[in-house]
Amino acid sequence: MKRGCARSGSRRLDEPGFPAQAGAVNIANRVAMPPAKPVLIYDGDCRFCTLWIRRWQQATGDAIEYVPSQDASVAQRFPEIPPQAFVTAVQLVETDGRVISGAAAVFRALETNPKHQWLRRSYERWPKFAAVTEWAYRFVASHRPFFSRLTRLGYGAHVERPQYFLTRWVFLRVLGVIYLIAFTSLWTQVDGLIGSNGILPTDNFMHSVRQYCDAQKIGLDRFRQLPTLCWGGASDASLHVQCAAGVVLAVVLIVGIAPAPCLFLLWLIYLSLSVAAREFLGFQWDILLLETGFLAIFLAPLQVWPRPAHEPPPSRCAIWLLRLLLFKLMFQSGCVKLLSGDSMWRNFTALTVHYETQPLPTWIGWYAHQLPMWAQKFSCFVMFGIELIVPFLIFLPRRPRQLAAVLFGLLQVFILLTGNYTFFNWLTLALCILLLDDFALAKLCPGRVKRWLNFAAVKPMSIWSSVAPRALAVVIVPITIVGFFAMFNVSLPGATAAASVDQWLRPFRSLNNYGLFAVMTPKRPEIVIEGSNDGLNWVAYEFKYKPGELTRRPGFVAPHQPRLDWQMWFAALSPKQDAPWFANLCMRLLQGSPPVLALLEKNPFPSRPPRYIRAVTYEYHFTAFESRHRTGGWWWRESKGLYLPPLWLPNDTGKPAR
Repeated sequence: MKRGCARSGSRRLDEPGFPAQAGAVNIANRVAMPPAKPVLIYDGDCRFCTLWIRRWQQATGDAIEYVPSQDASVAQRFPEIPPQAFVTAVQLVETDGRVISGAAAVFRALETNPKHQWLRRSYERWPKFAAVTEWAYRFVASHRPFFSRLTRLGYGAHVERPQYFLTRWVFLRVLGVIYLIAFTSLWTQVDGLIGSNGILPTDNFMHSVRQYCDAQKIGLDRFRQLPTLCWGGASDASLHVQCAAGVVLAVVLIVGIAPAPCLFLLWLIYLSLSVAAREFLGFQWDILLLETGFLAIFLAPLQVWPRPAHEPPPSRCAIWLLRLLLFKLMFQSGCVKLLSGDSMWRNFTALTVHYETQPLPTWIGWYAHQLPMWAQKFSCFVMFGIELIVPFLIFLPRRPRQLAAVLFGLLQVFILLTGNYTFFNWLTLALCILLLDDFALAKLCPGRVKRWLNFAAVKPMSIWSSVAPRALAVVIVPITIVGFFAMFNVSLPGATAAASVDQWLRPFRSLNNYGLFAVMTPKRPEIVIEGSNDGLNWVAYEFKYKPGELTRRPGFVAPHQPRLDWQMWFAALSPKQDAPWFANLCMRLLQGSPPVLALLEKNPFPSRPPRYIRAVTYEYHFTAFESRHRTGGWWWRESKGLYLPPLWLPNDTGKPAR
C-alpha cells in the first residue's frame, strides 16, 4: 500500500507509478508480461481476504482475474512483484503492465461494475477521500484477524451480495395464505356484520354517503375519500362477490400466477371491504395487511407466469420499504407504550393484568397469568428490548438481521400462544422473512426444492422493479421519518408538506402508524346480552369466543377473527354512546335476524325472538389454580350493573317490569 497516496492530489489511478509503494515494500511499477485482462492478486492464506474477494468477484464477474499469491503461476508471470507485497496489500496488474495496490487497486477493479464507478471517480477527484480510504485500507490490513472475526459476526460465511429470489418466492406465498385467511374469515361473517340484515348494513351506509356527497357537491373526490367498490353496488351479492374474488385471487397468488396484478386486486378489494365494513374492519392488522399488500405489489415480478430461473431479480428498494414497515411496526409498538405515560408499562407490571384483560385470551394465557411478579416484570423488560432495540438490527448486515428475525419471531409466537390476535402475528412473521436472504432460507429447503428454485440464470432488473419502488420510496420515506420524529414532538423541515401528502393518502389506509395497547387495560368488563319475554326472567345469549360461561376454557381461534366478539371487548370499555352499532345489534336480535344470530354460539330463543333485550356488565377475572381445581371455572365475575336498559321493538307496546 502506498503511504504517499495522501499527498497524491488528484492524480489518476492509471498514471505511471501510482502508487509505487506499499508500506516499506518496494513494488514494481510495471511487469514485463502484461496479462490479457486485469489480474488481482491477494493473500490466499488470509481468511479475511478470501471472504471479501468473493464479494468483489460477484461484483466484477469475468472482467477481473483473481489469483491467490500462493499460486505457483504468480511468481512465474509477475517476478517483478516481491512476495512480501502480497502480505501487505492486494496487487492489481493492468493489461498495459502497470501495477496498482491498496485501496486504489480495489476501486480500479470494482470500476468494471457500473454501480461502483463512483468509488474510482471519488478517489481521483477528492484527495481527502483518497487519503481516508488509503488510511482505512492500511488500518484494516494491519488488523485483519480482528476484522475477520467482525466480518464473520456480521455476515457469517457469506459476504457476497445477497440474493432474494427464494425470499420473495416464500414471502409472496405466505402473504397469499394470509390474504386467503382474511377473506375467508370475513366471508363467513359478512352477512351478519354488514349485509342488508346485518348490524351495519353497507347498502344503507352507501345510500347516505351518496346523498351527502350530492348535497355537498362532492364530485370525483368522493372516490378518493371513500375508496370502495361498493359505489357500484352494495347489495349482499356484491359483498359476496368481493369476498369470493379475494379468495380466488389469494389462491392464484399462492400458485404463483400473475403475482403483481393479483396483489393489486387483492389490495383493492380488501380496501373496498375495509371502507364498507367501517368499525368491523378497522383493526391494526387490517391496515397492516393493506400496507404490506400494497408494498408487495412492487416486490412481485410483473409476469403472468414467472418461473424461478427466468424471472427478474427482486427490487432491493421494495425489500427495504417492507423492512422499514417492519421497523415501524415494532419500534412504534414499543414507543407508544412508554410515551403514553402509563405507569404499568413504565414499572414493568403491565403483564400482570394483560393476559387476563386482552380481548380473546387462550388457555395458555391463563397459565401465563399465574406466573410470579418477577417473571411478569422480566417478560415485560424483554418485550421492550425486542420492540425498542432489536428493530435497529434490521439496518445492519445479514447476521444481525437474522438475529432480529429470530427475536421478532419468538415474540410473535409467544403472543399468538397466549392471545388470539387473528392473522396479525402471522403477518408480522411474514415480514420477518424479508430479513433473511437466499443463503439463509436455502438451508431450510429440501434438496429437490433447492434444485427447482435455481436462480443462476435470471433476467436483468426490469423497469418495473427498478423505477417504481424508488418513486414510491420518495413518498414513503419522508412521511415515515417525519412521523417518527413527530412521536417525540420534534418537527422537521418540510413536516407540513409531508403531513399534507399523508393526509391526502390517508383514505387508502396504506401508510399507517402502529402501536397496540398504548395504555394497559387494568380491568376486564364484559357485556352480557340477555333476552326476556316477560321482563322478569332473563336468559343470556352466548358468544362463540369471548368470555361468557365461567367454566368454558379459553380457546384458540386465530388466525380467524370473530369480529363481533372483538367489538364487544371494545364496547365494554366505552360508554354505549361510543358504540352506536351495539344498539343495532340488539335490534337485530329482537328481530331474530338469521345472519346476526349465526355470529353467536347460542340462541336461547330458537322458536321466536324475545320481546325484550338488555345488556348487563360484569367484571371478569381469571381464577387461580386452587379455585379452578375446586370449581372447574376458568373465570369468576362480579356484577357491575346495566350497560343498556331493556329495548323492545317499536310496534311492541308492552314494557318490561322494573
